[in-house]
Amino acid sequence: MAQKDILQEKSTLKYLYFLPITIWMSIFFAIPTAIIVYFSFLKKGAYGGISSYSTFTFKAYIDIFSSKDIFKIVLKTLNLSIVITIITILIAIPTAYFISRSKRKNIWLLLIVIPFWTNFLVRIFSIVALIGNNGILNKFLVKLFFLDKPLDLLYNRNAVIIISVYIFLPYAILPLYTAIEKFDFSLIDAARDLGASNFTAHMKIFLPGIKNGIITALVLTFVPAIGSYAVPDIVGGTDGIMLGNIIATRMFSLRDWPSASAISTIFILITSVFVWIGIKADKDGDE
Repeated sequence: MAQKDILQEKSTLKYLYFLPITIWMSIFFAIPTAIIVYFSFLKKGAYGGISSYSTFTFKAYIDIFSSKDIFKIVLKTLNLSIVITIITILIAIPTAYFISRSKRKNIWLLLIVIPFWTNFLVRIFSIVALIGNNGILNKFLVKLFFLDKPLDLLYNRNAVIIISVYIFLPYAILPLYTAIEKFDFSLIDAARDLGASNFTAHMKIFLPGIKNGIITALVLTFVPAIGSYAVPDIVGGTDGIMLGNIIATRMFSLRDWPSASAISTIFILITSVFVWIGIKADKDGDE
């Protein structure tokens, strides 16, 4: 009986451990998501908002799927997100490798983490000041290449890419650094002893060896990139508008809550598919 009581107590404690996260996820994720999906099937009121909470319709979805503009924005958002993710990963892998092999890795890690201590908007405006027409970068490029005028690095999709890469880079570096720290570099030496070149050893042994870190970095970069609102809103101009900006406009300016909710629901589904692919690939890598 005593052993049975101990097992029951452990089982109860196990559920209690999950209680806080369950409450948190329910209040701040499950319930809001359910409300968004529910609103997407309602009808817009004459003055915005919702006309009736008991009348269901597919009008919001029909309008979205029949709109070429929304389809173009979705494609542009996916395109920008993929470009941002690829550039971020290409920078993050050698950076994480350098930090892992450095004798002063703690200092480099501190420098990577420091941006998390500053406000998100402050970081955006700091880069705006750097790449603006009168910024340090443009002045340097004008003098270096004898340009007639500064480069247009702001208020277009290039600005969205540059600043997004800067913002999301730490999220990619940290999981890659963790994966590289666990990697057995004696495998690289063994491959070289067997005649493999340095490049071949890293491509066929090192990169597959840190596969889980790469997948985690991809997910942590792509998901916030595809849902980005502040960066394209501040520096994107008309050329850098993304799906998040369309949702915000329909929600707050047009007060078309069903349409905004329907776009958000579609966005959640698209993001969930990519996250599921990442999780599945991560599990396959473990096997």
